[in-house]
Amino acid sequence: MPLLVFILGLTIFSLTTSEFMVAGMMPSLALALGEPVTRIGYLISLYAIGMVVGGPLITVGMLRLRITKKEGLLGLLSLYVIAQSIAASATSYEVMAIARLATGVAASACFGVSLAICADVVDVRARGRAAAVVIGGLMLASVVGVPMATLIDQHLGWRASFWLVVVLTVLCMVLVTLLVPRSKPSQAVSLGSELKEFRNPHLWAAYASSGLIIGAIFAAFSYFAPILTEVSGFPPSSIPWLLGVYGVANVVGNGVVGRFADQYTIPIMVGGMLILSISLALFAVFAHEQTASIALLVVTGLVGMSMNPAIIARVMRTAHPGPLVNTIHTSVINIGLGAGSWIGGLGIAAGYGLRSPLWVGVALAVLALISLLPLLGGRAVRMNAVSN
Repeated sequence: MPLLVFILGLTIFSLTTSEFMVAGMMPSLALALGEPVTRIGYLISLYAIGMVVGGPLITVGMLRLRITKKEGLLGLLSLYVIAQSIAASATSYEVMAIARLATGVAASACFGVSLAICADVVDVRARGRAAAVVIGGLMLASVVGVPMATLIDQHLGWRASFWLVVVLTVLCMVLVTLLVPRSKPSQAVSLGSELKEFRNPHLWAAYASSGLIIGAIFAAFSYFAPILTEVSGFPPSSIPWLLGVYGVANVVGNGVVGRFADQYTIPIMVGGMLILSISLALFAVFAHEQTASIALLVVTGLVGMSMNPAIIARVMRTAHPGPLVNTIHTSVINIGLGAGSWIGGLGIAAGYGLRSPLWVGVALAVLALISLLPLLGGRAVRMNAVSN
């Protein structure tokens, strides 16, 4: 496997760490910016909104302008470094919010370009394995990046965590400059054939399920830190390790789901949402018990983000997996992420307490489960040019 593939994985790791690390440092950011925890949670949503809006527009724009993949990735990473530096220096919530939106826009397009470069530098038969390494950076962010950022926050302050991401991103830029070969300008994208895919109602059903699944996960995950400290009674110093345990569960679950997602896509998604809804409900009831909280945190990790291989496999079976179909799917996932985090915060703002995001997660998981049940009786998705 070329070294560049691992560098691209490091790039995704850096960007995703920045996206999720706010969840582990909510108390520090709330104190520093003088805002309630609910508003700090919205910083995760703003990043996701940036990804939703920025990804499709910037990707299409780059293709139409015939910017090479290498130039495009370096330009996007430069924008990311500037926006992340502004976030690290922010003294007000408004500046932080704008910076988070900008980093989300840059990160979304970076995902697509990184995968495209990955496909160019490896043999066709190794593309799947290479892509798994690149996307593996996302999973490692929850295992290593978020706990590391939270630990740095507790010892050196939240700004140090933001600056660390800047340093990692600059390092990735240097390595991309040295290792990515020169490429021909991108061809102008033709949208006609891909737009036909959006006439398929089953594609929109698959998108809806993806949004609900991710929304259920992040309605709860976005508020794990305050729940574990203020309800479960864990000391703040234990949050990095607890989030690390959750991240390890994500990686284990992702490995298992990834192995069987192609053969058992819908049963895995149905089983995952059933277990997720039960585990979040039990977490809400027994959040005051530390042993139960840890156990349910692990179960939630095993069946939460680990659904990604299955939801991606479903979309790729439902429609031809062209760039627009996959880019819109990424946007839908981030809509679910942002909406879940936002709706979870509404319960707290309305006075229902810190357990309310867990119940919101239960409700969204049940809706996702309902959306999948019709598929158990037969094949409701069509195989469309998967072999092409």
